[in-house]
This record gives sequence, structure tokens and C-alpha cells, in this order.
Amino acid sequence: MEFIEPSMLVVLALVAFVAGFIDAVAGGGGMLTVPALLSLGLPPHIALGTNKLAATFASSTAAFTYYRKRLFNPECWKRAFIATLIGATLGTFVVDMISTEWLEKVLPLVILAAALYTVFHKSPSADGNGVNKGCPKFNRKQYLQGLSLGFYDGVAGPGTGAFWTVSSMALYRLNILLASGLAKAMNFTSNFTSLVTFAFLGHINWVLGLTMGVCLMAGAYIGAHSAIKFGGKFIRPIFVTVVSVLAIKLAYDAWF
Repeated sequence: MEFIEPSMLVVLALVAFVAGFIDAVAGGGGMLTVPALLSLGLPPHIALGTNKLAATFASSTAAFTYYRKRLFNPECWKRAFIATLIGATLGTFVVDMISTEWLEKVLPLVILAAALYTVFHKSPSADGNGVNKGCPKFNRKQYLQGLSLGFYDGVAGPGTGAFWTVSSMALYRLNILLASGLAKAMNFTSNFTSLVTFAFLGHINWVLGLTMGVCLMAGAYIGAHSAIKFGGKFIRPIFVTVVSVLAIKLAYDAWF
């Protein structure tokens, strides 16, 4: 990779901080970090692998924060963990087989589709806690959700946290705060699994990934605590605003 100007590293660090905050609040931070890495001229496979390294920092911080606040119970989601791990591994190996030229053309459209879906999909009410006590008995739903979203995170990634939040609210009638806690834990699972696979394949720029990872971690820490403190009324406006702006930007970049 060519030498990157210090000013570009500063911009990348700021983007990573904002992305970490957004990802911890509502998901979708990858819609910022992946385009930022691609704008540096990184090949798509390297950009995706480097993003996984950085994203693992953010998702681990957010997941641990939600767990400490007792907004996520790992015992209830063992099947989802296993399915997500398998899906992410398969997805990462699949993306390694895709040609760079094809990936460059398709990736912006995938990110745009993710952004549009998360904006226009109607979520259940964020007021009811739904399954707050005990564990949900939706075994098949956990397997299907974990495999599909884990696979998507391995192939592309941007918007995975948002997809987890939206689908968990719909499938298990969780409020947006509990769904966000589940989303962060599963996002960490797929990020880490995909990171190990990308590292095995040699598709990571470690300097950029670690630099962004530290900034993502700081943003995720602040974002998770803000979401827990202020709840759904704080999360939803940020989520819709950010994803809408990103959708417009990505459409412009992809088509014009």
C-alpha cells in the first residue's frame, strides 16, 4: 500500500470515532468506515478485512457495556452465537473467492441497499420490553437469523448491527434498547470470526486497522453509555438521520 498522509490518518481516526459512536447507538458504523477505507485506494478485500479488525474493537466494547448493564443475557442466545459463527466463516471464505473488479462495483450498491432498508423498514414499538425476563423459545429463528446475518457480515458487513436490531425487534418483540444489546453481542461474534478468517487469508492492513480500532473503541464506549442512559428516544433519530445521509452519499458515489 502507498504511503498515507498523516492528515488522512487523522481524518480516518475521526471517521472511526464517529462510526464507533453510531454503531454502539444503533448499528451501521460500517457504512462510514468501509467507504472511508475504499477512498484511500485499498483493494476491496483489504478494506473489508481491515474494517473487521477495527470493528472488532468497537463491537467488543459495546457488547461488554450492554452485558455489564444486564441488557444482554448470553445464556438465552447460544444457538444464535453458534449460527452466527458458522455464517460469518462461510461468508468470509465466499468473499475471498469474488474477483476484486466485481467487488468494487457491487460493494457500494450493497451498502446503499443496507442503508435504504434500515431507514424504510418499520420497526415494532420501542416502548414494550417484550422478552425481558427468561429466555425466548425461538430456536429456529435464532439459527436462521444467526446464519443469514453472520453470512452477510462475512461477505460485506456494513449495516449488520442495524439489521440485527431491526430483526430482533420484529422476531422477539424486544424494545430497541434490548435489541441493541443483542445486536452488539452478535455483531462482535461475526466480526471476530470474520477477522480471524481474513487474517488467515492475509487480507488485513494491521496499522490502519489498529489505528481505527482504538478510535472506534472510544466512540463505542461513549455511544453505548449514551444509548443506555437516554434510551430509544435518543437512538432512533440518530439512526435514521445518519443512515439517510449515508444512503444519499453512497448513491452519488456509486452512480455519478
